[in-house]
Amino acid sequence: MKHLIVVAHPGENSFTMALTRTFAAELEKLGHSQRTFDLYRSSFDPVLRARELAPVDADHPASADVARAQDDIRAADVLTALYPLWWLTMPAMMKGYIDRVFARGFAYESHDGVVHGLLSGKKAILITLSGAPLPLLVKSGNWNAVQVLQDTHIFRSAGFELLEHLHFDQVVPQLAHAIAEQHMARVRSCAQQHFAAS
Repeated sequence: MKHLIVVAHPGENSFTMALTRTFAAELEKLGHSQRTFDLYRSSFDPVLRARELAPVDADHPASADVARAQDDIRAADVLTALYPLWWLTMPAMMKGYIDRVFARGFAYESHDGVVHGLLSGKKAILITLSGAPLPLLVKSGNWNAVQVLQDTHIFRSAGFELLEHLHFDQVVPQLAHAIAEQHMARVRSCAQQHFAAS
């Protein structure tokens, strides 16, 4: 299978990036091909311009960088998005990627307020991180908001089959080595669970 991994974290040596490298390496170990699109290191422009609000079609072609990103999605069987949750949402860089790349006419169509995803047949995995404990997020209702707004309203609405939303909580600076290793084992297990037999 062909995998596209899209990651957003400004720190090249961050734990988010370490998880990304581990996940990508496990996919390759399982015999899959993968392309990692690092939004920060690629200097992706997250700013949606007024001209990009028109649906993507012959009269309104996508900008060159967006067209390349859309081609990457077309070529992939699976899209994995990795990012930290800041203020319980994705970083602006990832949101800008969604705004620009998941454009009307490419990722979805909408009629009378009903969204029809255009990326059906493709699978997705979300891998997120937070400093807050997951039980606290669940108890407060905040985790439900994350799932509705990100899992459902973005990825499922675009037509993806969401295989898993893997979340790592209590990720803090100077994360204990033993905990970091457990997290690395979980991200490898995620790849194995979904793609070992593919």
